[in-house]
Amino acid sequence: MAAGPQDAAIVASLLMAFRDWMGYAPPEVETVPATVATLIEDPNTVYLLAGDAGFAQLRFRLSAWTGVEDCWLEDVFVRESARGTGLGRALVEKVLAVARERGCKRVELDVQSDNTGARALYASVGFSDTPKGPVHTYFMSARLE
Repeated sequence: MAAGPQDAAIVASLLMAFRDWMGYAPPEVETVPATVATLIEDPNTVYLLAGDAGFAQLRFRLSAWTGVEDCWLEDVFVRESARGTGLGRALVEKVLAVARERGCKRVELDVQSDNTGARALYASVGFSDTPKGPVHTYFMSARLE
């Protein structure tokens, strides 16, 4: 189900659980609820909830290359207690359905190379690390502090 403003606390809780699972320090606990509340109101952001056991965060942006929106699958997280139940697969399949409904031509994501479970899940539903063009592309980032 897509999260609404009434679900902001659940989304914030899941984001913090994901942060802790990843071993990250930021974001700070104090900033997450307000950020989530803002994003839930953003028409280019969708949070899909699986109760309080998991979530997916989607972002949409218009692509100059396809002329339609792309979907960026920013996060997928399932609590340890719900892993192995098919919940992750159900969330990712729902992501694909939502992206199709919005007319997206592609869904992109990044995943850590050592997260073999997630990589296998993504591959099983059609994701590939095949290059977009004639050579392999890399996800890169720059920290602006």
